[in-house]
Amino acid sequence: MPIDFYYLPGSAPCRAVLLTAKVLDVPLNLKQTDLMKGEHLTPEFLKLNPQHTIPTINDNGFSLWESRAIIAYLVDQYGKDDSLYPKDPKQRAIVDQRLYFDAGTLYQRFGDLYYPVMFGGAPFDPAKKEKLDEAFKFLDTFLEGQNWAAGANLTIADISLAASVSTCEAVGYPVQNYPNVARWYAKAQKEIPGYSVNAEGAEHFKHLYETLTGK
Repeated sequence: MPIDFYYLPGSAPCRAVLLTAKVLDVPLNLKQTDLMKGEHLTPEFLKLNPQHTIPTINDNGFSLWESRAIIAYLVDQYGKDDSLYPKDPKQRAIVDQRLYFDAGTLYQRFGDLYYPVMFGGAPFDPAKKEKLDEAFKFLDTFLEGQNWAAGANLTIADISLAASVSTCEAVGYPVQNYPNVARWYAKAQKEIPGYSVNAEGAEHFKHLYETLTGK
């Protein structure tokens, strides 16, 4: 049975799961979940995920949420090898560090800056912009002399980071100002299998941003 996947196409964390499944050739039963209609607050959904967040998967009775946990699980459970999420402790630790950086620094700071503007009509905060700039400088340093975010090979760290960086680009953030990030991002767009699922979702997010902010 395909994995039930509760998601929104514009969401960067949801797109990371979509793209990982595409790379692994794992079928998903897509269940678009309208947060504005409270579809994440139904008793059925709360049984799957008491935090009522997306993305959420239900793999034949096994439910899991938080995108980076999901993509690691998908590789461990369905990957033909461990290339996307190496089992070597040191290599895996670097992938994990990049994933935690994405969750707790890069994507977090993106949300801190842009979500109040999008959903609350708040003014653009220059101090929060500086924090996002700092996160991109960190990422640029990580990528110095590296083909991929965690070393020589594509991993789930690249998939998660590509979802975040494409979301930043979608709202007009100057990704091109960071040469190593720009080089890596161009490579990711060309070489991650099935990347179009992320690109299409980023366009959804761009449209939402422009609609909500009147740009």
